[in-house]
Amino acid sequence: MDLDLKGKRALVTGGSKGIGRACAEVLAAEGCEVAIASRNPPASGAFRAKAIDLAQRGAAEALAAWAGELDILVNNAGAIPGGDLLKVDEETWRRAWDLKVFGYINLTRQIYAAMKARGGGAIVNIIGSAGEKMNAAYIAGSTGNAGLMAFTRALGGASHADGIRVVGINPGPVATDRLLSLYQQMAATQLGDAARYPELFRGMSYGRPANPEEVAWTAAFLASPRSSYTSGCVVTIDGGLANRAP
Repeated sequence: MDLDLKGKRALVTGGSKGIGRACAEVLAAEGCEVAIASRNPPASGAFRAKAIDLAQRGAAEALAAWAGELDILVNNAGAIPGGDLLKVDEETWRRAWDLKVFGYINLTRQIYAAMKARGGGAIVNIIGSAGEKMNAAYIAGSTGNAGLMAFTRALGGASHADGIRVVGINPGPVATDRLLSLYQQMAATQLGDAARYPELFRGMSYGRPANPEEVAWTAAFLASPRSSYTSGCVVTIDGGLANRAP
């Protein structure tokens, strides 16, 4: 299916690896002019890139000015550390939210204003399924993701008046370098051999995590004119995990 994205201008944050990189590559394959932003972008590559820390004050304004006119924004930068209420101290909690929660909100504010002035655009927030399947052992992430889900639905429920669509994606486990490294460490500890990490996927739906491209193709479709009546909703890609009985 042609997603009718040729010539569209897109910005992907956290675009140097994982889901963000896959989103950038899929959008580019569909004909978009793609720019990426991350703390440590590749020195050279296929995309125009900016090194920036979106947790810092003023970073959203600087990135929006650098990116220029956009048709699509994919908010993806940020990872919130695990831990329960007693383990995650205030400094750690605030630092994580400054990047993922307020990073999404602040950049959306900047890009939304510019999209509104031009009469349209699409914003896709990559959030995380912990926002709907709460986990006290990941309390900062569950709470932050739930907040971003509410932000996406609230803004996307009114954005039609400005010709803008705002949608979200909640990935479950995804085979990024970070997840694979974690499972290799677990396999070394539990099974005595890091190379046996795929055995630990057996409890996941379909016996595996999602591929980054599975999330990226959904993001591209939601951002495209093929999904032009979709706004204010969050699509979950977790193999049914969020709805699995305890």
